[in-house]
Amino acid sequence: MGAKQKVKIHKENEKADEKNKSLLTGESDQEDRVEKEEHPADLEAELDSVRKEAQEAHDRLLRVSADFENYKKRSTREMEDFRKYANESLIKLLLPVVDNLERALDSAGNNRQADNPVSEGVQMTLTEILKIFEKFHVKPIESLEKPFDPGFHQAVMQEENDTHPDKTVLKELQKGYLMHDKLIRPSMVVVSRKKETPENYKDNQQLEKTKGKIDHI
Repeated sequence: MGAKQKVKIHKENEKADEKNKSLLTGESDQEDRVEKEEHPADLEAELDSVRKEAQEAHDRLLRVSADFENYKKRSTREMEDFRKYANESLIKLLLPVVDNLERALDSAGNNRQADNPVSEGVQMTLTEILKIFEKFHVKPIESLEKPFDPGFHQAVMQEENDTHPDKTVLKELQKGYLMHDKLIRPSMVVVSRKKETPENYKDNQQLEKTKGKIDHI
């Protein structure tokens, strides 16, 4: 084979290789373009997933934070109530003592002498206990000649009375007490009742049901 023919064949082979290389390069470029086109979509999906996880974590954090704030408020309220009513049991034990001291002074009445050491001692003891009550925000319920209130009064008797409005407290058999705004003992009272008529018979029967329901606190 001649030298010229060899050169020609060599050049044709080179052209064929270049063409094949060009074709291969074109396919590779196309694949790269496809990958580049697909990559932003994958990235956006991954970004959406991360955003969703971040939002869920944020929501969980808000819920935990809200629960913790509610817990702190509840704990603070419970602690305040504990401090306010920590001595409630002791105060209840002292109430009968106050009742007896007041009865002793009422029994003495006008017969008490100014220089009677017993009466003075009873009065001083009662005064000191009432000072302790005041210190712990314990106060008696004002009941006499007040409208009957089942939230504070315990009706044990009814008396027909035309000088006071119906269901008015006429007598106080035992004082009731509040500690701050909490009822620790209701007042045992006698309530007025008008004479029986067809109009007030039903109301009187309803009030009658409250008799004898004394809370043993």
